[in-house]
Amino acid sequence: MMPSVLVVEDEPKLRDLIGEVLRGWGFAAIPAKSGEEALRLCESRVPDVLLLDLNLPGRSGLETCQALRELGVAAAAIVLTGYGDLAAAQRAIELGVVAFLTKPFRLGELEKALAKAWRRPTLAVADDGVTPVVRLDDVERRHILSVLDQQGGNRTATAKALGISRRTLQYRLAEYGRGEEDLADASS
Repeated sequence: MMPSVLVVEDEPKLRDLIGEVLRGWGFAAIPAKSGEEALRLCESRVPDVLLLDLNLPGRSGLETCQALRELGVAAAAIVLTGYGDLAAAQRAIELGVVAFLTKPFRLGELEKALAKAWRRPTLAVADDGVTPVVRLDDVERRHILSVLDQQGGNRTATAKALGISRRTLQYRLAEYGRGEEDLADASS
């Protein structure tokens, strides 16, 4: 199953663009136009990453993040804003937000923020507070390498089985220290 990103953005064109980009990068995009819709969606499917616009109609992005945390959704969060706001940035840090991007942002900035969110330990909400349990990138790495082994090392078949592009697979394998042999395979 592809990792999922809940995209909470009230601007339809930006929400659609982000969703399209995320799908191209191998993520399942879950669109929501408001904090209330995000809360409803998380009742049936908990995303791996939250991407929240700070200024939403009704419940703000940070209020939505707080409400999701109270429901036990411990996904890494990234906040988007049209302007820099020190108080909001400080509140975002308190909520465990891993990145605070100012619009308009470059896709490279979003990609770096997603990579940071993916490397962040998943947090379990327990009676004693917030306790790190498992790193999402470790789970992904084990899964990808397992599928690669099942496919006899065939990277094209592995990418197809995972539902990602070969380029995305090459990128992930390079992160795992298997990139040199992958680059040799790609050039032959």
